[in-house]
Amino acid sequence: MKNLDVVAVVTQFVAPILAALDMELVDIEYKREGREMVLRLFIDKSGGVNLDDCATVNRELSQLLDVEEAIEGRYNLEVSSPGLNRPLKKVADYQRYLGRLVKIKTFELLPDDAGNLRKTFLGELLGVADKTVRIRLTEGQTAAIPLEKVAKANLEFEF
Repeated sequence: MKNLDVVAVVTQFVAPILAALDMELVDIEYKREGREMVLRLFIDKSGGVNLDDCATVNRELSQLLDVEEAIEGRYNLEVSSPGLNRPLKKVADYQRYLGRLVKIKTFELLPDDAGNLRKTFLGELLGVADKTVRIRLTEGQTAAIPLEKVAKANLEFEF
């Protein structure tokens, strides 16, 4: 089974578990680390997740995947919080974290509103509309970044 297929299958299996616990799936990875395959889920809820939440999801999902024999071969299942530098994956994530400090990396050089070309944008998240993220950079200028050009976006921890 291809990695993308595993991600799709696990996403379907975990959705009702998370819904029942009032949690959301932030991200999912299925990849080789050393000799092992690792299935890693990042979950969140209002107020944040704790160790008990992660253990509950791990236990319920593990049992379901075993019963359904959904994944071929051996793998390690890990469930955790997205951490302080939470990834922004969906439009709803960008909307939820308006006003927060974010770091956005793009696939290619893009100009900010002052004409400076860059691939890394750090600043205050101003909004998202028409598939474009607006950000006020730490240097003061703004930038408009098309979502399809975003390689990676994360919240940045503010000290």
